[in-house]
Amino acid sequence: MLNNKFLFEYGPLDQGWWPDGLYTAPTDAAVKFDIETLKHMGFNMIRKHVKVEPARWYYYCDKLGMLVWQDMPSGDLGNGWNPHPGIIADEEDKKRTPESEGYYRKEWNAIIDALYNYPCIIVWTPFNEGWGQFKTGDITTWTKQKDASRLVNSASGGNFYGAGDILDIHNYPDPAMPKPELFGSKQALVLGEFGGLGYPVNGHTWEQKNWGYQNLKSNEDLLKRYAGMIDRLSEFVAKGLSAAVYTQTTDVETEVNGFMTYDRKVIKMPVEKLKAINEKLYNIAASR
Repeated sequence: MLNNKFLFEYGPLDQGWWPDGLYTAPTDAAVKFDIETLKHMGFNMIRKHVKVEPARWYYYCDKLGMLVWQDMPSGDLGNGWNPHPGIIADEEDKKRTPESEGYYRKEWNAIIDALYNYPCIIVWTPFNEGWGQFKTGDITTWTKQKDASRLVNSASGGNFYGAGDILDIHNYPDPAMPKPELFGSKQALVLGEFGGLGYPVNGHTWEQKNWGYQNLKSNEDLLKRYAGMIDRLSEFVAKGLSAAVYTQTTDVETEVNGFMTYDRKVIKMPVEKLKAINEKLYNIAASR
């Protein structure tokens, strides 16, 4: 709910990488450009993926009216991952060392303290998929107690324990949604990652070898495939899906599944056409 009205939230996975500075944007204008461009494309949310941005990024999201789902950067990989909600196995939560767990808690606490006053942030995401996921219920409860004003997405696409406010699955490339009856329908149903349509633009790739979850050969093919995905996603919105995240804002090194090239010089699909396609989701959601 936003201002006591249901709002379907839709936005890209955003890793915040830059070809000349990696995690550091070249200019302040570049930071603003990404957010403004996504707004023009018809998105109302960004999932900030396993990265914490400088303060200016959140300031621009506040100023431009962009909602943010904030990930905790992942670490301590190696535990099992079961992406299917409703199946729980003892080996899914990682057994971290006391030192590793201590660093996680210290850093997650510091991140929430640092970003608490940015109203654009509406969701905290402690874990992504099964990456280093441990003590899921405990970490989710602690996060809710630390900041009771925001929703907690315990594990985006991760191992599922019925914890938190959101049940979030990942599915590539086509959209899908969790079954509403899982965990007693006490959580918002979310598609936390999908899409990943690859289209390498000559002269704007990081290196010759590149990949997407499905590779297409032209702008026209990309737009047609994307529009078909949104048509399918619209059906899920009508059935109760509350949010979705498309992979991703820009190409990142060998990943060529962005709306923009890594250097931000080419937008792969016409912005106005993207906006018209995306607005279908909000129109359907408004009738729920």
